[in-house]
Amino acid sequence: MSAKYALVTGASSGIGRAVALGLLEAGYHVALAARNRPALEAVIAEAGPQAARRALAVSADVGDAASVEALFAQVEAQWGRLDLLFNNAGVFTPQSSIEDLAVDDWKKAVDINLTGSFLCTRQAFRLMKKQAPQGGRIINNGSISAHAPRPRAAAYTATKHAITGLTKAASLDGRAYNIACGQIDIGNVVSDMSELMAKGTLQADGSLKVEPRMGMDNVVRAILYMDSLPLDANVQFMTVMASHMPFIGRG
Repeated sequence: MSAKYALVTGASSGIGRAVALGLLEAGYHVALAARNRPALEAVIAEAGPQAARRALAVSADVGDAASVEALFAQVEAQWGRLDLLFNNAGVFTPQSSIEDLAVDDWKKAVDINLTGSFLCTRQAFRLMKKQAPQGGRIINNGSISAHAPRPRAAAYTATKHAITGLTKAASLDGRAYNIACGQIDIGNVVSDMSELMAKGTLQADGSLKVEPRMGMDNVVRAILYMDSLPLDANVQFMTVMASHMPFIGRG
């Protein structure tokens, strides 16, 4: 393929790490962003020396506007353009019923999950509008929680529902500039963050249930497919999930 330039947030672990490695393997130049720079450098080392030459590790806090501006300035200085932004950085808050949810936990979820995606989208728009050729693609990590909540997860659920609104707004506002914005909603992928599902996680009826999980490679292939389309076509929403997880129907 011709050279393509991507930025993955939350790239030090989990889905972000896997997608960054998958993009590097596919030949992309990839900027990996997270707060933990040594962890990012470890991911790049894992990709191998040839792929590492196409990688850039940037320590950034997506919830901080100045940090995000510096991140995109570094990407622009390095490559001069951005073809793909994967807004992946996110955080779970401790399980809590709404009346016991700490305000600080609520604000942390909003700052990282929602404001972080907005700040990165804003900077991506600014760069993608002025680069030549104009345009690019933004993929937001929505999660199954963008559709249906888990118990005792109001902050995470609210932010992920809001991501759907941000995706639609960015998709609409990006039309004039050849910027396509879509959303991937991922359900029960094998990662450190989903270990509870393998041990037994809280269900709507109050019971604990072990839930099926799928391999991370399915997420990587989905992202690569979404970005394989020309910019005049867009996967607006994609759900990729473990086939037998309790989501469709009554579980």
